[in-house]
Amino acid sequence: MHSRFRPHSWKNKFRDALRGLQRALRTQSSFAVHLLIACFAVVAAALLRVTTVEWGLLIAAIGMVMVAEILNTAIESLARAVDTQFHPRLRDALDIASAAVLIAAGTAVFIGLCIFLPPLYRLCFSVM
Repeated sequence: MHSRFRPHSWKNKFRDALRGLQRALRTQSSFAVHLLIACFAVVAAALLRVTTVEWGLLIAAIGMVMVAEILNTAIESLARAVDTQFHPRLRDALDIASAAVLIAAGTAVFIGLCIFLPPLYRLCFSVM
């Protein structure tokens, strides 16, 4: 095994993970967009005073999308490292990873609608 791939200390593991997060933020616009949407969702949840269970669902949904985006980015990076030429199997892997992001984001939207629509409805129609 190459020495660069030997187990790291916890400090180095966190350093590497933060480097990966920083790389995703700098190079992946969709990751940054999802992070911005997540920030809006957290602010909305605080303003609407959602329940503890709703907070848990919201944080889980945000985490699910962020993990899917990070894994998609990792697979994209590996695909580029393996081959710069078109290959149907690489395309399939990239498409499948993108589908995972789509499913995670769609699920998060559904969870968000379930959490935010009832209090927004009450807020809108109690004012009228």
